Amino acid sequence: MLAPYRRILATPHLPLLLAVSLLARLYATGMALAVTFLVAGWTGSYTAAGVATAALVVGSGIGGPLRGRTVDRKPAPRILVLTALGYSTAVGLMAVLPARWWLLAPVLGLLAGLSQPPANQVARSLWSRLPDPGAREASYAVEATLQEVLFVVGPMLAAVLVATVSPRAAVASCAGLALLGTVAFALVVRRSGLTANAPAKPAEQRRGSLFTVLGARGVVPLLVTMALLVGALAAGDMVLVAWARHNGTPSLAGVLGAVWAVGSGLGGLFIAGRSHRLPVRIGLVAAGFALLVPVLPPVYGHPSPWLIGAVLALGGTTIAPAIAASNSRLGALAPDDRRGEAFGWMTTACTAGGAVTSPAIGALLDHLGPAAAAGFAALMIVAATVLARLVPERGAVLVSSPATEPASAG
Repeated sequence: MLAPYRRILATPHLPLLLAVSLLARLYATGMALAVTFLVAGWTGSYTAAGVATAALVVGSGIGGPLRGRTVDRKPAPRILVLTALGYSTAVGLMAVLPARWWLLAPVLGLLAGLSQPPANQVARSLWSRLPDPGAREASYAVEATLQEVLFVVGPMLAAVLVATVSPRAAVASCAGLALLGTVAFALVVRRSGLTANAPAKPAEQRRGSLFTVLGARGVVPLLVTMALLVGALAAGDMVLVAWARHNGTPSLAGVLGAVWAVGSGLGGLFIAGRSHRLPVRIGLVAAGFALLVPVLPPVYGHPSPWLIGAVLALGGTTIAPAIAASNSRLGALAPDDRRGEAFGWMTTACTAGGAVTSPAIGALLDHLGPAAAAGFAALMIVAATVLARLVPERGAVLVSSPATEPASAG
């Protein structure tokens, strides 16, 4: 159980890089909850809140491959600092926006998403290039596990700020955390002397459009799988917010989100390092969502928070192992000189899943209730399970770029 952590500690610079990379992503875990409370409070509509959060993730999805391509070719610290400045400015403006101008919230969300710091791409590009295969796999597993701590702390902080101060304070805090955490990560990357860039190759081997990496066998099915999975997880967050607001206890959204994340962290600790095929791991997430349906309104009229929490803790154990397996698989499938770009496309796929899901889930919550929204999320993950069967276990040569070297197997 502790073997992955020993691998991390034995690799120079890796423990600090891993810790600060997670800090640089803390703001993102509370952002959707904070924006949902802010816009729903202004408008009284979850559909409007879903549109605002969708704009944020659409912007991030559009910019993801471009930021990833830049990570493959330019110094990561510079990219991290510049994008952090743009992101924190747009989100900060959203926090001070007058309520009557709420229609500007999606515009600011789109601008923020376009400049979202590529901490994920930088970190995962670093892990994929570690020379020790054991340390590489351990990094993906431990990252997926410890990232669940963020899903405890981030939503909890956002919910506490919403309940004790205001939704504006929660959104402003996300802006501040994005700037401080990303700049700190940039400094650590620079001081470590490590790089997220691939070794230099002749110009003819670096040619190819932004879509070239999608020609690698298995990449597209994996990206769609992750889009469906992350879209369902975003739906779960909205379900918790809706149920908590309906009960008149908005802080419970953060508490239940924390319980869900603790379950995921435990699953990562005990399961992520074990060998299970990707479709199995995704399918178990679908089962966890299916268990939520009978304990939510209107199927169950007045469920206890303890009952919902117990189901979330159980179902959550499946999440981190599925995410770790997906990230590791993409690192193996992508060509060495395009891994940042591949993880950029992963960001695009995940944010696209959230963008498509958020308005639909908002409408289901407005008209049919939390149980229907959770059931829809479960069906999305069933579809993801089917697609995961098309993802190969080993990398392949790019279809559209014969000059590109095959990815190393993972």
